Amino acid sequence: MGVLIVKPLILKMTKICFGYPGGPMILDHLNFHLHAEDRIGLVAPNGSGKTTLFHVAMGLLKPISGTIEAFGKIRESEKDFFEVRRRIGLLFQDADDQLFSPTVLDDVAFGPLNLGKSKEEAMAVAEETLDFLGLSGFEDRVTHKLSGGEKRLVSLATILAMEPEVLLLDEPSTGLDAATKEKLIDILTSLELSIVLISHEYDFLSQTARHIYTMDKGRILFDHELHIHSHQHAHLMGSQPHRHV
Repeated sequence: MGVLIVKPLILKMTKICFGYPGGPMILDHLNFHLHAEDRIGLVAPNGSGKTTLFHVAMGLLKPISGTIEAFGKIRESEKDFFEVRRRIGLLFQDADDQLFSPTVLDDVAFGPLNLGKSKEEAMAVAEETLDFLGLSGFEDRVTHKLSGGEKRLVSLATILAMEPEVLLLDEPSTGLDAATKEKLIDILTSLELSIVLISHEYDFLSQTARHIYTMDKGRILFDHELHIHSHQHAHLMGSQPHRHV
């Protein structure tokens, strides 16, 4: 009989409820577990709560009720989430929310500087990260003049430069041409990190995630509740709006 290996639990969200005042519940008693080495794809219609899930997990939004446990500790206060944000890298859906420095190198070095590295160390880490992502030569580029796809990759560089243990990536392939998207797939599959990816692109998720979940009525439905087509297209029992091409 084989030995069941239980991987360390990184993030545990239990019965999470969240909604804006006067509005409907966006997350309704949602449960979610993330273990070490997990690679999870999350696909669902706009407005289903995917981005909200990420922001609650990072302490950027406070749930109405429920518990968040990260790295073995219950997280409630703003102070509790300092460690979470150091160890989990969040890629925002809009790259302009992530990039704010005059140049690419300044943006990528910002995180390492805030982790206590010297200016020389932070610049070295930033240059190494840009090289890893195939962005050597971008150091002095003006951030706000980059294309949408370039901003996505630089945003990813700002996260990787902080050497996180977990990546939460919100639509990472948005705005990328086919060649750059293939490069991103190669990068993500080479990383030995726990990753959760939000994407509307089924083919992208099929190449980067080991499990594909969806959301419905404020809760996560796991892959055993999905119908997976042979062409690696997943949707909830045929009811999720979609189109075969």
